[in-house]
Amino acid sequence: MLRNRLAIVLLTALAPAIWGSTYLVTTELLPPGRPLLAGVLRALPAGLLLVALTRRLPKGSWWWRSLVLGALNIGAFFALLFVAAYRLPGGVAATVGAVQPLIAAGLSAVLLGDRLSLRTLLSGIAGVAGVSLLVLRANAQLDALGILAALGGAVVMATGVVLSKRWTSPAPLLATTGWQLTAGGLLLLPVALLVEGPPPSHLTGANLLGYGYLSLIGAAVAYALWFRGIRALPPTSVTFLGLLSPVVATALGWLVLGQDLAPVQALGALIVLGSLVAAQIQRPHTPSKVVAGSPTAAPSERVDTRSRQSA
Repeated sequence: MLRNRLAIVLLTALAPAIWGSTYLVTTELLPPGRPLLAGVLRALPAGLLLVALTRRLPKGSWWWRSLVLGALNIGAFFALLFVAAYRLPGGVAATVGAVQPLIAAGLSAVLLGDRLSLRTLLSGIAGVAGVSLLVLRANAQLDALGILAALGGAVVMATGVVLSKRWTSPAPLLATTGWQLTAGGLLLLPVALLVEGPPPSHLTGANLLGYGYLSLIGAAVAYALWFRGIRALPPTSVTFLGLLSPVVATALGWLVLGQDLAPVQALGALIVLGSLVAAQIQRPHTPSKVVAGSPTAAPSERVDTRSRQSA
């Protein structure tokens, strides 16, 4: 049982690790200044592909549930992350976003009846401290609207994770993933057109390669692994794994782009890894609830100076 849980945790951790590569792909392969377009092309094609492959459409209440979950996990989250990244230095946005596990822990206690333990609280605080050491700079400028957007992004994503646990879909995992990606992409599409205008008239081979990676690997594969983890693990444990994204982004910036890595950043990365390991090794005190009529419950950015592209 323990070995099986470890395998699920490691597979789920691949999702935020993949998302940590988004900054590198965006800066090196995509046209500049189009993060919302990247969000749409990341979510919508992947969602439509999964729906076509599974040939399953939502039934009954899952039409509106898919819309709500798609908005929380993808559409609204990407939009809020866009606002935060444009109004805040990347380190500030990443640090504020690191409160997501604490928010998920509180929502899990209210909506799922999970116990909010002292270890979870301490691990969450350590995670925020570790991310701040990893990415926060002393000259960072604060902006009230940007802070609210970053906090809002953490809230909607945490809410999406907890509701994904509460609403256990009767459909196969890939179908449910496709519904959410499609809904999130469709909700984000008019926002992208309004803010950024029509797509570029010409895309290079590198651009197409980048968008293809974000859609197939960064969305279809990563979100399927993420939602599988939500089905099998406590929501708080899953959200702690999200702290891997700034660690991977920083590591790739150092290894691939030659960015400097100070000792304090290495210390921050170790603190982040320690906090998420501590969150995984504790056992849930109460099994997470599911709504009546659902199947049985499963056992329960760029983080440098311009993370706006990490959506």
